[in-house]
Amino acid sequence: MSLLVELLERMSVMATLAFVLSHTTAFRRLVDYEARHRERLLLTVIFGFIGIVGTYAGIPVNDALANSRVVGVMAAGLIGGPLMGGVAGLIAGGHRYLLGGFTAFSCALANVCEGILAGIFYRYYPSRPIPWWVALTAGIVGESMQMMIILATARPYEQALLLVNEIGIPMIVVNSIGLSLFMLIIKTAKDAQESVGAEKSRKALDIATKTLPFLRKGLTNDSAYETARIIYASGGYDAVAVTDSEHVLAFIGAEAQHHKPGKSSLTKATRHVLESGQMFIAQNSTEIGCYCEHCRLSSTVVVPLKQAGRVIGTLKLYYTRGNMVGDADIVFADGVAHLFSTQLELTEIDRQAKLAARAELKALQAQINPHFLFNTLNTITSLIRTKPDLARELLIKLGAMFRFSLHKTGNNIPIGEELAQVEAYLTIEQARYGEKLLIREAVQEAAMQYLIPSLTIQPLVENAIKHGLQPKEDGGEIILKVQEEADNVLITISDNGVGMDLTKRHPLCQPQGESIGLINVHERLCGQYGQGLEISSQPGLGTTVTIRLPKRMLDEVEEYA
Repeated sequence: MSLLVELLERMSVMATLAFVLSHTTAFRRLVDYEARHRERLLLTVIFGFIGIVGTYAGIPVNDALANSRVVGVMAAGLIGGPLMGGVAGLIAGGHRYLLGGFTAFSCALANVCEGILAGIFYRYYPSRPIPWWVALTAGIVGESMQMMIILATARPYEQALLLVNEIGIPMIVVNSIGLSLFMLIIKTAKDAQESVGAEKSRKALDIATKTLPFLRKGLTNDSAYETARIIYASGGYDAVAVTDSEHVLAFIGAEAQHHKPGKSSLTKATRHVLESGQMFIAQNSTEIGCYCEHCRLSSTVVVPLKQAGRVIGTLKLYYTRGNMVGDADIVFADGVAHLFSTQLELTEIDRQAKLAARAELKALQAQINPHFLFNTLNTITSLIRTKPDLARELLIKLGAMFRFSLHKTGNNIPIGEELAQVEAYLTIEQARYGEKLLIREAVQEAAMQYLIPSLTIQPLVENAIKHGLQPKEDGGEIILKVQEEADNVLITISDNGVGMDLTKRHPLCQPQGESIGLINVHERLCGQYGQGLEISSQPGLGTTVTIRLPKRMLDEVEEYA
């Protein structure tokens, strides 16, 4: 009984070593199947050393040792497989053999066999790390096997039998429990690490969500400041900085007085990341390389911000104490930088899409304006002598339309401004068609403040005149309605023209050259709001085009020069 208690007391050495080992980077990489050959070799030697420590912590009994050497050896097998367990057993067992004694060979052989046995458990049990109860079972089997090997190989047999009777049960019980505790400590440390990693990932995602509205504007001084402010408020760092490829864009926290935005004096660590495109970790002020001699910033992780594979800036997380950057900081910084880089790339893609859409709209104007201008000038020419005042009014309206095209194209504008453009266009068209073109409007004044993409209504009105009313000898009527709904603004353009059979050819599904304006408006609305035009039509009765816009009073679409 006293031997059992003494062995339990000395097992605390194994538990301490397990705790220390579980916090090493190489060990965590081994558990996660990421360890390189050099790291596996190093860990094998360490486990063999733990076995040697178990030997020196042993208790002399009848010219032999009651010890916990098997814990380190079998732990190697349970964590790294048969080869690792066998080599660790060879190291610990070889040391035991050199100590001599009538059980020297038996113990050395048993250690190698136990290491391989633990590796077999590793090979055939899929869960990683192996649960404590499996380790307990492996320990019982392994230590029982050691007692049998001692009985089979140690001589004289009577002395071996006496030794096994005295140390057998205490060593089986204590070492099995010790091995299960060893694995339990490792699992607990791994679970704690994963929990910290999950928390850092959650925090990174939360920060990315908060900074999303700002990063949609690209990497600017304002977006960088808001990003740094949000990370500083929730990240627990002494300072946070964001740079572009040449300057500090934002710096919040300790030592902000000499890291002011706009300065081109980037730290050595920052320049290294900008040049290499790789994360850099500095654990002292020398590695940071700040140009200010008395800077208190002593450790940092610097990660690159990329766009289309090109480094466009950096994110820097600082501590005022040295050697403070840990694995959790690295995971957090890398995750945040990756999310930021993704958002910046999406912003650039969105910007390019909007530039393409604007170019397409300009191309549409280039196609429409010459034809419209030619007809309008012919109308004005014919009116100069007969109705000079009307000719003058039409020239004013024409000038207003072209000023609108120059300054408003591609922007979101109040519906009131869009309708003013439509009114100018209709004034010119009514002068051309006279009594053949009738216009009725039903517009709610309260809806005029909400935004609409410019050149949305006018192409639809023009389409109604050109393809709906113009083919009719006696012309027709256009009804323009703008009404408020609960969450939307409803705009309808109706005509009583020739209509069309949408079952045979739908202009949005089977576009032709004459529907370019209709398609352009539809696609722009879909791109911005997720839904485009609704068209209803019957041959001989006319056509109605419907637009539903969300009520917005602030332009959420970025404008690019």
